[in-house]
Amino acid sequence: MAAWLLTCNPDIFDIASFRSDGQVLTSWTIARHKSEVAAGDDFALWVTGANAGLIAYGHFTGSTARGKADVEYWASDPGEKDYVPLEVDEWLDRLAPKSQLAGDPRMAGASILTQPFAGNPHRLTDSQWEAVLAAVNISKGADPEWHLNPGDEIRRVELHDRYGGSSQNGISPSRTTSNILIFTAPSSGHQHGYYDTWNEDGTFHYTGEGQTGDQKMVRGNKAIYEHRQTGKRLRLFEGARGTVRYLGEWTLDPEQPYSEGEAPATGGGPLRKVIRFHLVPVNAAINAPDVQIGHAYVAPNESVTPAPATPSTPDPDLVGRNLSTHRKLQNGLAKEAQGRGFTALSPDASDPDFDVAWRDAEGRVTVCEVKSLTHANEARQLRAGLGQVLDYQDQLSHRAPTVSAVLWVEREPSESRWVELCARVGVTLAWPGLEDVAFKV
Repeated sequence: MAAWLLTCNPDIFDIASFRSDGQVLTSWTIARHKSEVAAGDDFALWVTGANAGLIAYGHFTGSTARGKADVEYWASDPGEKDYVPLEVDEWLDRLAPKSQLAGDPRMAGASILTQPFAGNPHRLTDSQWEAVLAAVNISKGADPEWHLNPGDEIRRVELHDRYGGSSQNGISPSRTTSNILIFTAPSSGHQHGYYDTWNEDGTFHYTGEGQTGDQKMVRGNKAIYEHRQTGKRLRLFEGARGTVRYLGEWTLDPEQPYSEGEAPATGGGPLRKVIRFHLVPVNAAINAPDVQIGHAYVAPNESVTPAPATPSTPDPDLVGRNLSTHRKLQNGLAKEAQGRGFTALSPDASDPDFDVAWRDAEGRVTVCEVKSLTHANEARQLRAGLGQVLDYQDQLSHRAPTVSAVLWVEREPSESRWVELCARVGVTLAWPGLEDVAFKV
């Protein structure tokens, strides 16, 4: 038996639509070696173009025959051609890129590399077929060039030195390795409307890039969306700068790779459309509930110039004088927690979007929602804050020995009933001057 490589030019035959429509590949056109191909021969299918590489492998089921193709997926009618019947053993979830094969010394002299425009099929030697199978196995399994395990921490500078990509972007495709490095950091991402979320089934929704205006499927977003077609692996990291933590390899949900939602632009600007990629863990990615709550507190900038309020703004604390007041309250409370010997925390990728939390030496956690108050919005802010902090407490309750809840507001509410109301549901309501109350929950 022999081994062959078949090429597909996606500009001539739309293989992506052919597959997505559920069509079954049963034959392929050939222009040479017509009398040599035979039933039982192995083959690999190679797409050409900018994202060249292997996408499938299988075996021939007969000898060459003359026939006509269904023209639906062809750019133009190919007319009568010679076809070899075949059966695909497996379509690869992720393309095995050309660079992987080109770098394998066993592929030296392969006609797909020296004569890429020659007609189908390309004959493969035994050693070249071994190289093809090795590339297929790497595409299906672990990358031998990747040396981080889920949970490992690394300086971001060193990460990019090893694996390429830009150190400035949240989505960082590498030109030198087959990786797309993506970073999630609620402490900084929320300022730009990036609300990444863990789900109970272990999947992760990751917000695309673009800080103002509607996000589009371009640049980094396009790289994530096409990662299977390009053979790139999605590597998720917690943190944006300094030391980051590897959260494993992920892939897009094949059934629903992304959805669209709304989020405020940078600095609490108007709502715009955002892309939320639906990521599924590959092998042993970190499971969110096993991750410790929060990371070291990151103080937001109190002097930021907020966007003006709009009718669609979801949270009064994101606009006008409230944003600066909110951040001063939050930073002051975090500083007070640190001064009392607690570890002040900001949310990480596995946490709900709390404002600040603190942990004591025994691992007990207090989660806090901060609210500015004006006479016009007092009732609405208290209702919203109470609901938020109860939700945070519930989500975190299984991840610490105890999780207490504090609603920290700008001043004493006009109606004293709010203190009793909060106490009835286990929430401590306090404000500047009542720090002893907040830290004795």
